[in-house]
Amino acid sequence: MTIYSIPKPLRTIIFDIDGTLYTSAAYVFEQVDAQVRHLAHIRGRPEDEMRKEIFDFRKRWAAEHGGSKISLGNTLISFGISIEESILWRETLLSPEKYLKADPRLAGVLEELAREYRLICVTNNPVAAARRTLDVLGVSDRLPDIIGLDTCMKSKPAAEMLHLAAKMTGAVVEECLSVGDRYDIDLALPLQMGMGAILVSGVEEVYSLPEIL
Repeated sequence: MTIYSIPKPLRTIIFDIDGTLYTSAAYVFEQVDAQVRHLAHIRGRPEDEMRKEIFDFRKRWAAEHGGSKISLGNTLISFGISIEESILWRETLLSPEKYLKADPRLAGVLEELAREYRLICVTNNPVAAARRTLDVLGVSDRLPDIIGLDTCMKSKPAAEMLHLAAKMTGAVVEECLSVGDRYDIDLALPLQMGMGAILVSGVEEVYSLPEIL
């Protein structure tokens, strides 16, 4: 865990979902690869060839942007796949129930946090797909609000999503804390906007948030 800053006062915690509220390298990989395989299929390309092309594009993009990473949604735009199409792909291709299971410990941690803070999720999956993940984890009732790819039609990092998260939870941006597993996607922009930020490597580090905060 890396703590960059914690706002005072803190009113809202903005959670990323994938790789943050669960630890499953296999499902994190599958979410990307399922879309890459689908792109290969509809374009009549070998899957390995498409994987390499996507990988090479993201590597070049990072080299041209000081090492920062680009989300898959924004990558696919450069391959002619609109955000609208990405939404449809994610709604149909992703199967969290094959990889994840209920996490009672996470449910308890979120319940404890919700006594003091407003909790909201900001994700690059569409809301319906993200809700299925929270349902599988058994934490949907602890996280009733989700801002997804189809909310602002933007892929993280996007200021519109963060401003909306603050507004929906009755906070100003300086009272919000972003928690995620990818610095460039989940935390760099919140920090620039004046939010707090904590980098986690998975749900095991989320478990300790009540003690840290």
